[in-house]
Amino acid sequence: MASDGTPLLPGTLEMLVLKVLSVAPEHGWGIGQRLQEASRGVLDVNQGSLYPALQRLLAKGWVKSEWRTTDSGRRARYYRLTRSGEARLLAERVSWARQVGAVDLVLRWA
Repeated sequence: MASDGTPLLPGTLEMLVLKVLSVAPEHGWGIGQRLQEASRGVLDVNQGSLYPALQRLLAKGWVKSEWRTTDSGRRARYYRLTRSGEARLLAERVSWARQVGAVDLVLRWA
């Protein structure tokens, strides 16, 4: 969700999580932090949205998880992108660029 309360378009959160995980494996809280940092505070994903999205990505085989110890010594479930997740991210990026371009064309239309 955007910090102004605007919900994300369906499927957007999953695409953004895949992008975060394409950089490095991360635990759930860290994924939320990376999204907030990368969006310069515009995106504020709550745990109630993030964890169901992660479960959907696991079920589709686009991410895998394992338990690890964080830098602060706590156990956390870390998620990483699979090969099929990498392929899905590429497909999502191409689709997103096409859709954004089309919307921009319509908005600039005389």
